[in-house]
Amino acid sequence: MSLIEVENMYKIYNPGENEVRALDGVSLEIEKGEFVAIIGQSGSGKSTLMNMLGLLDIPTSGSYMLDSIDVSTMDDDKLSDIRNREIGFIFQGFNLISSLTAQANVELPLIYRGMPEQERRKLSDEALERVGLSNRKKHLPTQLSGGQQQRAAIARAVAARPPIILADEPTGNLDSRSGEEVMRILEDLSKEGRTIILITHDTGIANRANRIVRIQDGRITEDYKNDK
Repeated sequence: MSLIEVENMYKIYNPGENEVRALDGVSLEIEKGEFVAIIGQSGSGKSTLMNMLGLLDIPTSGSYMLDSIDVSTMDDDKLSDIRNREIGFIFQGFNLISSLTAQANVELPLIYRGMPEQERRKLSDEALERVGLSNRKKHLPTQLSGGQQQRAAIARAVAARPPIILADEPTGNLDSRSGEEVMRILEDLSKEGRTIILITHDTGIANRANRIVRIQDGRITEDYKNDK
């Protein structure tokens, strides 16, 4: 069984005469260890699909099996628990807490897991080292460049070693050099066996993935292996 199995998923807003089908019968399977780019323009449904895959929202109908568990009908508490264990998020806007240091930001999800302080510190140190921020871990987000903030956000996403990394336009707010650094980190994580799901509107960024899924008007229009 695939790590992710979505079948006939719909997300409908304003049901009835003026309904909007943000997702219109999407079916998708993702294997463990795949590096998949989901590409589409604004309004295509890619962000809605990301919210579903990341357990940030529930579908109107359809099924979602995550690692053999049906998550499509779970309540918020159960979704939150699975999300915290299974998925690391990287957002375009970094989503760092401005009053916390880089290290404290990285440790926050580990606190939610109830992890002891010594273990949290070890994992956050390792994560910050792998993204090249060991010497900036005591800095606040405002003391970091955009690229450094995104690398701190990646460290936060990977510190607990979740099997899935979901990256939503991770280079969208970065210059080309910082964007390249971020993509190299994602490629390294993929080589280590993490499942990477990359949401983007940028064809050049999507081409860094091993598989490309194109979505338009809430439907998957293309799905193919990318021979890089």
